[in-house]
Amino acid sequence: MKNRKPETNLEDLKQKILVQDEIMALAKSNSPRLLNKFRLVYPDFFKKLSDIQPSLKNSELIFCIYLKLNMTTKEIATCIFVTPKAIQNRKNRIRKKLNIPSEFDIYKWFNEF
Repeated sequence: MKNRKPETNLEDLKQKILVQDEIMALAKSNSPRLLNKFRLVYPDFFKKLSDIQPSLKNSELIFCIYLKLNMTTKEIATCIFVTPKAIQNRKNRIRKKLNIPSEFDIYKWFNEF
């Protein structure tokens, strides 16, 4: 019976890794399924965002997912086919909408979120 618990935790961990890998693959391929999959796996993430800023558009929510996934400016730009400068501008707009202070690391904010 004691051996059953760690085995279950290992299976849960494997499943979680598979889901995270799938989400990252969807993000890197700029898949339209990314938002729905992320919403299914992390519903609290969107609830918290909505509490701060209820009027976020789907494109902004998807951008928040990229930030939550800790993707660099260059990685995001490559995935969504825009320039790194455009990503920097989007980061600044998201900062303003979510009231993230400019001196605070946006990635750290999303990781603690």
